[in-house]
Amino acid sequence: MPVVTLHKNGQIYRDEVQPKTNLVVRAGIRQFPYPHLQYECGMGKCAKCACKVLRGAEHLPPPNWKEKKQLGARLEEGYRLACQLWLEHDIELQQEPLPAAIAAVAPRGVHSAPPPSA
Repeated sequence: MPVVTLHKNGQIYRDEVQPKTNLVVRAGIRQFPYPHLQYECGMGKCAKCACKVLRGAEHLPPPNWKEKKQLGARLEEGYRLACQLWLEHDIELQQEPLPAAIAAVAPRGVHSAPPPSA
């Protein structure tokens, strides 16, 4: 099973996921184990789920048209949209907090996956 490592706010979160897992889908149904995964639309329209791929990029498909449109030059820096990725191999991601100005104008706010219940 793929191992996902997420770097966020100075913390590192690690967990195994089922093959063909989409992290934003899991966050939306409250099964994503990492707190604070930023996302909004889940359809590649807002780029709030953008993550920098630190390891595992070689196993990802080429960026689709939504990623090219939303990320532009950031693709060259290793960024991808979590909502557009279906994971089949280990991956290590870093998600930076959204600037307050961007988060404030989000029409429905920025969603964060809650921490798993103990």
